[in-house]
Amino acid sequence: MRIAICDDEKEIRELLGDKVKNLYPEAALAFYAAGEELLTSKERPDILFLDIQMPGKNGMETAEELRRKWRETVLIFVTALEEYVFQAFDVGAFHYLVKPFTDEKFAEVLKGAADRLEEIKSLRRPEPEKYIMVYSRGSHVKVPAGDIVYAEVFNRKVVIHTTDENIEYYGKLSELEKALGEDFYRPHRAYLIHFKYVTKYDGASVTMKNGKVLMAKAKFSEFVRNYLKYNQRKRKENG
Repeated sequence: MRIAICDDEKEIRELLGDKVKNLYPEAALAFYAAGEELLTSKERPDILFLDIQMPGKNGMETAEELRRKWRETVLIFVTALEEYVFQAFDVGAFHYLVKPFTDEKFAEVLKGAADRLEEIKSLRRPEPEKYIMVYSRGSHVKVPAGDIVYAEVFNRKVVIHTTDENIEYYGKLSELEKALGEDFYRPHRAYLIHFKYVTKYDGASVTMKNGKVLMAKAKFSEFVRNYLKYNQRKRKENG
């Protein structure tokens, strides 16, 4: 964990550094005497303690530039001035620590910042590939969920249409729907589609990347709501 302290007063930098080391001995510390010095650094801090009243660029100006450079740094303002507290939220500050503060308060804020850092890191971690196993033509076949365009019921079999092949097996479409989750939807009792591959839709059908499926009239409104939710969810996941 990389923790930076930016304050024009050496005594304050050293004091905060000692407090950090007492709580997180393994943390890598970096010290900056001015906002300009911090902003020219190539080392992105995971957590930053930033003073507001400094010569040159003040803390707020520094934070505004910092956010354009390092969006994920957990920012904690450390200041004797309370009047900037609302501006702190505009630059995505995690906390506004007003001097003087107790050791207990400092520990509480730093622990919260470390927890927030872990949340950010967990969002960056790719999810394990989701897949299903089906028994098709005498073999157990692993089918990645991300490759499934749509599935349909045909001649008492489920036919999975992927991006490059069709896989038939005996099973229930309802069980497949349950296994694949919210990125998939049944616009008709005979079809299960993957929202990812929808290219066009209307009240009668859904056009997929490699085919067209029927849309039950009663399902259309629900389909649209779920498709919009899917797109909103993916936009959030992709930042």
